[in-house]
Amino acid sequence: MSHTKKCNWESHSGMTSFWKIIAILASITAQVSDGRPVINTSSGGFDWDVIKYLIAFGDSYTYVQGTNGYTDYSFIGSYLPGQFSITPSELWSDQIVQNFNGTAEGGPNWIEYLTGCGLSPGLTKPESCERQLWDFAFAGADVSEQLSYGTRAYILTVSTALHHEWTVPLVNQTQQFLTWIEPQFKKHDSLQQENALVAIWIGINDIGDTSTWTNVSFPSFYDEIISTVFTESAEPIYEAGYRNFLFINLPPLDRTPLNVVKSDPRPNKTMIEWWDETLQQKTQAFSARYDDTNTFLYDANKFLNRILDSPREYGINNTTGYCPGYTDPDEVSNPEKYGCIPIDEYFWFNTGHMTSHVHSFLGPDIGQFLRQQSKK
Repeated sequence: MSHTKKCNWESHSGMTSFWKIIAILASITAQVSDGRPVINTSSGGFDWDVIKYLIAFGDSYTYVQGTNGYTDYSFIGSYLPGQFSITPSELWSDQIVQNFNGTAEGGPNWIEYLTGCGLSPGLTKPESCERQLWDFAFAGADVSEQLSYGTRAYILTVSTALHHEWTVPLVNQTQQFLTWIEPQFKKHDSLQQENALVAIWIGINDIGDTSTWTNVSFPSFYDEIISTVFTESAEPIYEAGYRNFLFINLPPLDRTPLNVVKSDPRPNKTMIEWWDETLQQKTQAFSARYDDTNTFLYDANKFLNRILDSPREYGINNTTGYCPGYTDPDEVSNPEKYGCIPIDEYFWFNTGHMTSHVHSFLGPDIGQFLRQQSKK
């Protein structure tokens, strides 16, 4: 999903405190912890409490701004010449930015709430966090620029065009990591693979960018895209020595403000179900093939649909619209200027992104999900 300017969450008088959010989650945990795990614990078990490093890839739902990143798009680097390779000084001087341009959600996102890293306004060095966040997601990313789709008798090469010339697709995010960043982790002795969790949340742009195509069979096409996630990103990371993986399925994109007013929403619920079912199958296959991994699939779709279906349990009063002033910092300090309610009362931040308030529930629920899988 292409990335636009965000609102200033720091001045948001209605921003729910982190600990208040934890208390709310605790009171409704039996109802909302609905993630579906795909697990293999033959490596000796998984313990979320000993995970000290979270390495993330994906799109704007996961991206965080870095001081050495492309503004509004990345923690570090871009696809532009000279910006794809990463030097040691660029890596170790990079800091997470939490301000007006810090995420695509108007405040901290799920992965910052999950790790507790980068939540505070201003700058945060990943190494300073108790659970370090190394986030290489790129806003606007698809899985890959080109995919070969079809049968042996007829192969069609289709292209999911870059949103911008600087956009780094998922397969190139992991390539960038393995080529320039992982070697520095080893030299710096800053990250132990056994205590690291690799998180991949992707597909939001892929399904949105192609939802009106007429030259593909969507179930087969999604199979090809998701296969690429594993063969060109997850498997190379496994080969580099990582053994803990978290995959996340699609959010309820059929219920965005643009889609709820359409008689034929795109993507629709069926498309999202095709994607999510395929992701589950591929995750199971990955777990079975690499039986020394701890592999998890979190059902974000079910959790977020629960919030949409019972919004007042989460302090949300608007699930179908968004404030038109979301690009302006005044939207948080003076929502009445735009005829809006406080931002925390919206589910949607804009036409495609959820508010930071929603992410503040999503991140801790993923953490609870991971803790439930520990040492099973």
